[in-house]
Amino acid sequence: MLVLTRKSNQSIMIGDEIEVSVLSVMGEKVRIGIQAPQHVPVFRKEIYLEIHRETGAVTSGNDGHSADSPIRADAPAGSPADESLRGLGEGGQPKSR
Repeated sequence: MLVLTRKSNQSIMIGDEIEVSVLSVMGEKVRIGIQAPQHVPVFRKEIYLEIHRETGAVTSGNDGHSADSPIRADAPAGSPADESLRGLGEGGQPKSR
C-alpha cells in the first residue's frame, strides 16, 4: 500500500486517467473528489461489497479474488464485476434506493 500525505486542494494521480483530490479536511473527516473515465466504476467500499454480496461474487480468495480486489475496467464480459454493474443506472452511478 502506498501512503501519501496531501493537504486540501492537492491531488494524486492513478495512472493517466484517474485523479483523486482532497477537497477539504474537517476534524477527522476528509472530503475527496475522484475524476475517472465513465468506463471505470468508482464505489464506496461498503457499496462495492454489497453489490458483490448480492451477486455472490465476493469470495475468500478461493478463485484468486478477494473482497478487497477492485473492479477492473478491463474485466472480461460475464465476469462478476460485469454482472454486478448490470443493475446500475446510467453513467456507472448506483440507482437510488
